[in-house]
Amino acid sequence: MPKIDVYDINGKKVKELELNEAVFGIEPNEAVVHSVLVNFLANQRQGTQSTKTRSEVSGGGRKPWRQKGTGRARQGSIRAPQWIKGGIALGPNHVLTNTRKQERKKTCY
Repeated sequence: MPKIDVYDINGKKVKELELNEAVFGIEPNEAVVHSVLVNFLANQRQGTQSTKTRSEVSGGGRKPWRQKGTGRARQGSIRAPQWIKGGIALGPNHVLTNTRKQERKKTCY
């Protein structure tokens, strides 16, 4: 059985503990340990970041100018992504992309 030393606060050896062979006497599967760690760290994300799209920005209900005859580019809303204070075209949203840990992997050690 694997053994471990127990030390007190002053650094003196107090006793020696025997560890369970089924838990500590095996070689770990590094691929499984890595996937579990990645899953754990991904689940620590708060996941509340977000940006507003053109439909979520307030205002911009009418056309800024008519479609033809002005010599300018056609526009449909002042909240389109190409406008200042417009919505963000492909910004981040709060959809969590966490990986799901498979229960089988826990026993693959």
